[in-house]
Amino acid sequence: MLRAYAVGLYYLGLRLTASLPSMHLRNAILRGIYGLKLDRGAVLMGRFDLRRPQRIRIGRGTVVGDRCELDGREGLTIGQNVNISSEVKIYTLQHDYRLPGFPNSGGPVTVEDYAWLSTRCTILPGVTIGRGAVVAAGAVVTKDVAPLSVVGGIPATVIAQRPPEALDYCPADYRIPML
Repeated sequence: MLRAYAVGLYYLGLRLTASLPSMHLRNAILRGIYGLKLDRGAVLMGRFDLRRPQRIRIGRGTVVGDRCELDGREGLTIGQNVNISSEVKIYTLQHDYRLPGFPNSGGPVTVEDYAWLSTRCTILPGVTIGRGAVVAAGAVVTKDVAPLSVVGGIPATVIAQRPPEALDYCPADYRIPML
């Protein structure tokens, strides 16, 4: 029972950290206390929900929008110059409905450089989002997405291709100052 209280306090601290108005203070706490591997120049907006932050790596120039849920229980790697829009959900574990006991199953998720995960999309366990790929708003990704592919729908399917010359930007350079 004591362990359950300790875990509860740990996640309460994370929730409070997510509400801090200072990005720099939030990032320092996440790196120093919670072990999040957040490269310098990456931006993690507030009101996030992190599971096992010590197993999450976020690369330089990446922006993670408001109210995102990032699950690091099986490992989550987010590359450089990735744009993760608000309310995106990335899961590395889920229940296996086919097995007795409803056990957890899953695998690590990788989001490669220059990918864009648009608003309210969901990435399921074991998926790799290729370099420069785009996941449309509201899509549910159940399988790997090839580099430069644009996917949308439920489940996500390829709807277009992105030109390679479009991968010349850093999302963190375009932050809109908060008033």
